[in-house]
Parts: sequence; C-alpha cells; structure tokens
Amino acid sequence: MSPNRSICGRLSFSLSRMAFMMTLYVATASPQTLEAAKRPMTFLDVIETREVEDGSISPDAKHVIYTISIPQWSVGKRFSHIFVGSTDGSAPPKQMTFTKDNNEIQPQWSRDNITFGFLSDRNGTNQLYLMRLDGGEARRISTAKDGVNMFAFSRDGKWVAYSTSKPENRQIWLRNLEDEQAAPVSLTRHVTPVERWRWSPDSTRIFFTARDGVDKHDEERKNWKFDVMIMDPVVSPLHLWSVSVGDKSEKRWTSGESYQVAEFPIEDNEKVEQFTISQDSAYLAFHSASTDRHANRLDQLDSEIYVINLTSGAIRRITNNHLPEGMPKFSPDSKWLVFTAHDESVYLRNQKLYVTPVTGGPTTKLLPNWDYDAESPSWSADSKTLFFLGGVGLDIHSFAVSLEDGKLKQLTHERGVIGALSSNDDTGLLLLTFTDPESPPDYYVATSETVSERSRWVRVSDANPQVENFELGRYETVHWKSSDKQTCEGILIYPVAFKPGNSYPLIVQLHGGPTDTSRNEFSSDFVTYAHIYAANGYAVFQPNYRGSNGYGEKFRMQIVGDYFRQAFDDIMTGVDDLISRGVADPAKLGMMGWSAGGHWSNWTLTHTDRFKAISTGASVANWISIYAETDEQVSREVYFKGVPYGNWDNYTRESPLMYIQNAKTPTLIQVGEFDRRVPKPQSDELFMALKKQHVPVEYIVYPGAPHDFNELETIRYRMVKMFAEFNWFEKWIRGKPGWFEWKSLLSMLPDSQPEKEQQESKAGQN
Repeated sequence: MSPNRSICGRLSFSLSRMAFMMTLYVATASPQTLEAAKRPMTFLDVIETREVEDGSISPDAKHVIYTISIPQWSVGKRFSHIFVGSTDGSAPPKQMTFTKDNNEIQPQWSRDNITFGFLSDRNGTNQLYLMRLDGGEARRISTAKDGVNMFAFSRDGKWVAYSTSKPENRQIWLRNLEDEQAAPVSLTRHVTPVERWRWSPDSTRIFFTARDGVDKHDEERKNWKFDVMIMDPVVSPLHLWSVSVGDKSEKRWTSGESYQVAEFPIEDNEKVEQFTISQDSAYLAFHSASTDRHANRLDQLDSEIYVINLTSGAIRRITNNHLPEGMPKFSPDSKWLVFTAHDESVYLRNQKLYVTPVTGGPTTKLLPNWDYDAESPSWSADSKTLFFLGGVGLDIHSFAVSLEDGKLKQLTHERGVIGALSSNDDTGLLLLTFTDPESPPDYYVATSETVSERSRWVRVSDANPQVENFELGRYETVHWKSSDKQTCEGILIYPVAFKPGNSYPLIVQLHGGPTDTSRNEFSSDFVTYAHIYAANGYAVFQPNYRGSNGYGEKFRMQIVGDYFRQAFDDIMTGVDDLISRGVADPAKLGMMGWSAGGHWSNWTLTHTDRFKAISTGASVANWISIYAETDEQVSREVYFKGVPYGNWDNYTRESPLMYIQNAKTPTLIQVGEFDRRVPKPQSDELFMALKKQHVPVEYIVYPGAPHDFNELETIRYRMVKMFAEFNWFEKWIRGKPGWFEWKSLLSMLPDSQPEKEQQESKAGQN
C-alpha cells in the first residue's frame, strides 16, 4: 500500500463541508506580520508557533545565543535559525542566520566572546561555521565529505574540535583558532568509531566513548542490500578513552564486560551527555549501562553512576539501585557531585537530589520530606547552593536548597511553567525559559537575587510576537471532590465568547505519561491545541487525575495495581462538577487523549456512553499484547504488578479490549506507523473490535511517524491530526455534515498550490 493510501484509506470523505470552516482560517499572519485587531487562533497558527532551544550565556555574561525553530510549509519541515539577545536588555533580539530551508544548529560561544560556532547544512551536509557577533558572513571551517555531527571549543580558546564521517568511521578533528591558515588535522585514529566526546576543562585532552570492536562485515552486508534485522544483536561494550591534544596519544579508562558506558538512544544532531568532567579536570563521572544484549536500554533503566579519579585511574561506584538516575553534575569548585534518583531506589517514587563528595564519603539525600519531584539541578557559582525545578500542581517553579543546612527556598511563584533553568559557571547568571497560558516559552536571564521577581527578569528572546494579536480562551484553575473525597485539580479553558449562564460543548483533554500533568502553559501543540476549541465555542477541561505528577507521591502511585478505576472516577466527577456549575452541556461531551491520555479515552469508551465522540491517539487496547510489542516494559511491570506471563488477570482486567462490547461512542483512532512506545497493532486491535461491534469508527495511520511526532518532517501530519480530530467532534457533537475533506484542509495552507505545480510553474517562467 502506498504512503498516501495509508494516510487516507480510512478517511471518510464528504461531498459538502461546513461553511464556517472556510472562514476558520482568517488571513493567518506570519510571525513577521502583526495585525492590529485580535483574532482567534487557527490550526496554522498552532503549527507555526516557533520554539526556542539551545540557549547559552556568553563567557562575559553579556549575551545569550539560542535557536528558533521555524516551520517552512514548502517542504513540510521546521528549520532552526540562530538569534542573539543581550543579557541586560539593552538591545532587542537579533537574528544572525537567514538561510532558507536549511538548519543552523548547536550554536556555541568561543572564549573570545565575539565569535560563535554552529553547524549548518546550507551546502548539503552539516559543516562547521564561525561567525562574529557583530555580523558579517559566516566562515566555513570544515569540508568533511560526510558532514560534521558535533563540535566544541576548548576552554583555553585555542582549538575547536569536531567529529566527522559516517557513524561507522567517525573520528575527531582539530582546527587551530590562532592560525586562520592552518588546515584541520586528525586528532583520533581510533580502531573503532568515536561516539560521544567532550573537552577536559584544562584543554589538554578530549575524552570519548568507543566500542571495543565493530563487525566490519555487518557494514559490508548493508552495502550488498542484505537489510534483514537481527533483534538484540551481539555488540561490543562501549567504553571510555581519552586522547592528548599535544601528542595524540590515547588512554583507556574503562574496560570489561561487566558494564559499559551508557549509550542513550538519540538522533545524531542532538546534544546529550554520557559523562561529565569536573572543572579542575581531576575527576570524571559517567552513567553505566548493562551489557546484557537483551536488557531494555531505552531509558537506561539499569544504570549506575561511577566517578573516575583522572590522576590515579581509580573508579568508584556511587549508586547501586538498578534504576535510572539524572545526569550527575560537578560543583564549580569540583568538590561535590549532584544527581537525581528515585527515593529509596523504588521506581515511581519522588525524584530526590543526592549529593556526594567527589573524593569519597557518604551520599546525602536532600529534602527527604519534600513531597514533589526535584529535577534539573544546577549549581550556584560559589558551589554552596543547588537550584532545581519542581512541579507543584499546575505550575513548575524554581527552588534553591542550601548545601550547608539543607534549607529549601522557593525562588519563583509565577502562574506558569519554568521549562529550563541553568546556572552559568563563569558568571553565576541564571538562564531560564518560561511560559504561561498567554505566552509561549521564551528565554529570560536573572540572578539568584532577581529570579524571585518576574518584573526583574530580562527577556532575551521574542519568538512569537504574533501571539499578542490572538484572542485566547481564559484559563481557570478548578477543584472538585472525587468519588473517594480526594480533592482533584485541573484547568478549565473558557470559550472565547463565553457568557455566564450559558452552557457549552465540553472537550475533555487527557494528558499522557501517565505521570505528566496539565499545566498553566501556552497551548500550542498538536496534542491539545485548546485555543482552537475555545475559538469555536467549546469549553475545554484538562483534569489532573490520579497518577499525575505535582500532587505528592501517594497521588501519583495510587494507580499502581489499580490503573484505571480511581483515575476514571477523578475524570468523571470533574466533568460532573462542570455540568453542575452550568458551564458544560451534558448532552455535548467529547474526549480526546494521546498516549496515556488515549489509554484513558479507551477506558472511557468501554465504560460509559455519556460522550458523543471520542478521539484516541497512540493508545493501548490490550496490555498483554503490548507488553512484547513496545520498547518499554518496566513501567508496565510496576503498574500491573509483574510480567503478564502467569499474571494474566491483572493485565486483562485493565485492558479496554476486555469491555469492548460496552462501546457505543463514535471513535476516531490515530497512530504513527513507526510508534515504538505504543505500536500500531494496538490501534489495529481497537479498530477491528469497534468495526465488529458496529460502532462508528475512523482510523488514520501516519506513515513513518514516531510516538510523539517529534520528527522535523511531521508538521503536515500534525495539521491532519488536528483538522480530522476537530471535525470529528463537530460532526458528532454539533451534528455538522461530513467529517474530513482534503479541499478544506488544503485551502487553509499558506500556499495551496501543490509542490509539483509550483515546480512546473517555476520551470515555465524560467
């Protein structure tokens, strides 16, 4: 079956289209074009919301460099460009790169504070470029045939290193920054490919990981098109090495078959840390991973933390919990190491901060009685305080804890979400992202003294100025009592034209995870896109049901062994509360969810007929069959009390498919073809069951798409997902004729002329 048929083969076309949908896309402005009058958000606005990433503060603390991801409909991808903002707010953000339909990624400051490097595919493959802060053309300094996958400046400012070649042959090269005429030189000639690497802070060597051996015949058979897949193949362990910049000599630091350096499943152009080095270059910390070829390595669930003394070579094991930990971070004075891990080594318990002396000694758990997750720790410049993020209810705040006395201080109290928080080792400045219901994420700079006052933050990016012209639904925090008298919390988003005393159709949006949480953040993703519903007369309800983060450990773990029952009651009692308040029309209810939100949608489908329509995406129908299909088993074993073999009752009792004979609600099913977390066969099972039950059902499969549609090429799929889902509710809740029509969708695009016609037109003009 062709990819196009797999998208639309299940779609039911109508001959007519709702008239109002032709006006839903009302002269959508680009981010550069601002309209005076406020207007409702459209599907295209959701897709065109820009994202800030890769922010870092310059060594002299004067500037912040970052990228903004910008959609390009002509090719159906998002492309990143580089921007710079001033940390004192003295100048507006400045765009530094402008290449069309190309990516500029991984921007990094050189130590001179006026030059930055980045990777760009403007000439085909990713190459390394240098550019001055005061502008001018970027200067290409690599000519690698197979492109550059990562680079880094030495701390002494003399060198820039980069790795190049295909993954099976990758090595590290050096470029002398003090001699513009010098050609790049090969630094490593390792017998196996170099994987991840980083400079030592003293700039004398580069540490890297490499496998002990590579099967050359495995690559040869691929060249001969033997493309069979051997599951869990035997591979050599990944170990740690270093290479001297002075004489190019190599030194091995870890070895053996009992463990290996953790290998994180990432894309080539992503930043990730396998190991970290202390500022005095005396110690290195790394994550280990199991060498068992049948181990589940997706999240390094059986990992441990080790520290190496780089003078003696002695290796000290820090943890022994057989659970994932956060990446360890050395304090600026190189005396301490901090990491996050599950409390008391129990999966799903609160994430705690653990601090251990680098030279040896007991590990201390900070904030033992704090009943929330502590995440993303970073050090103060004086190494006396740890900053971290914590989700409390609908918001994520920044906190600080003193290393000396363990006292906790909440730094921010904003209604919204601190999405990232990092402390710059050179300056002590804090770089953070923040979003709230009225504004998408942007970068801000603060100090430990000013971070508690939002009015004193310096905004260094303005990625989405067009949002000021959008008419948005109003967010309200709502509370209600569940069936067991537990107080639950969620978000009610009012219709844009809400009038007190009127009731409205209600869309219940269920978050994923299930340990995620609906937050006070800007709704601009394809999973929820709440403002589209608000603009079209719907109320939106986002409940934080049992299993959610932000409400204490007991609340989160209450679904262990009893996955759906209480959480379903939490959701339904919340709906009843909104009905009793007169906001929701009980005859016009819809539900939607993706991933775990889809699991609960399926449970709702098979346990009540109160909803007029349901949309379920990337969702489970049968917990027994998904156990072997998915890429992650450990959480299932926790939630359902063991493996399914010999434990069938727990798995079947919690499977929506067991109750499919109760299903009556018209259901839209959507899934990515290459979803590894909740694979397509789960949606196949649900689709077949609903067909056999004669329940109205439609099914959309997105070719090549992963679980969360995070690939750059999926923006068209995101558009289809929202358009189909919204109109599913319009059909079954409001009784609008038809459901899905390509003509209406295509008319909303910035250029509705097909690419082939565009190319033919250009060819004719030439």
